[in-house]
Amino acid sequence: MTLGTQIAWDDTVLPFQLDRSDIRGRVARLDGVLDNVLKQHNYPPLVEALVAEMALLTALIGQTVKLRWKLSLQVRGDGPVRLIATDYYGPTAEGEPARVRAYASFDADRLDSSAKPFSQVGSGYFAILIDQGKGTTPYQGITPLAGGSLSSCAETYFAQSEQLPTRFQLSFGLSQVPGAAAHWRAGGVMLQHMPKASPFASGEGGSGEGGLLNATDILDEDDGENWTRANTLLDTVEDLELIGPSIPPTELLYRLFHEETARVFDAQAVRFGCSCSEDKVRQSLSIYSSKDITKMTTDEGKVTADCQFCGAHYELDPATLGFEATKDADA
Repeated sequence: MTLGTQIAWDDTVLPFQLDRSDIRGRVARLDGVLDNVLKQHNYPPLVEALVAEMALLTALIGQTVKLRWKLSLQVRGDGPVRLIATDYYGPTAEGEPARVRAYASFDADRLDSSAKPFSQVGSGYFAILIDQGKGTTPYQGITPLAGGSLSSCAETYFAQSEQLPTRFQLSFGLSQVPGAAAHWRAGGVMLQHMPKASPFASGEGGSGEGGLLNATDILDEDDGENWTRANTLLDTVEDLELIGPSIPPTELLYRLFHEETARVFDAQAVRFGCSCSEDKVRQSLSIYSSKDITKMTTDEGKVTADCQFCGAHYELDPATLGFEATKDADA
């Protein structure tokens, strides 16, 4: 497809609420974020598609975390694509952008390039982790992989672990400006029914894949009708409305939900960002003895480390590492 250059609402997440339906949601557009995530690696197109989808889900879900919090998504499977990991860092201050990073681990020899991307993950689990900072215990929720896509896994997670009916409608792919290199763009809408004071809990399993809960197991009759109506409207969205350059998110919401009384809030800017640093590498190696550090030392007399997310390369003096270090790192 051919699209224009980056526009004002790219790399943003716009939160909204449907007052008539008691549903909240977000619209996300990612452009430069995906470029920066994917250019760190030489992924096959199939893996790029999975990472793009995961990054978009992370931006949509992460918009709700508070300042300085960190949200992580992980998919682990027994297929050729073993791991897809993303992090969302909440803004450090009001008005600052959030940051997203992502990477995948895979066995290139086992990949089937003709298969659907999600089929290459196999069986495993989908996890969400939230880190509120020092002095707190990170939250972690895990559900089995189900539904045939990463977005379906996320929907299952929210129904099963949070009892929140959730729906994602996503579009992502390579875009092409005449005379320029192709690059990835993504856009999506997330819907989520507002939680009740006493959420439904099923002790007999749900109607979803493998007995997992889904939205129909959680909502009562009236809420179920509202949820079905909003989802039916969302089903009418087209790919170019999600990722094209001519329809702002506010106009998209009006097209889809003008009868649902959609209210929009302040948009959140999203950028690519990594938290790796030399100090963090040193901290991770601080548990090792000098004997262990020696085993990690190259023939050139350095201990090296590479960030899986951003590709940063670190070369460290082994004498400054581990709990038996003989030199000060700042010396």
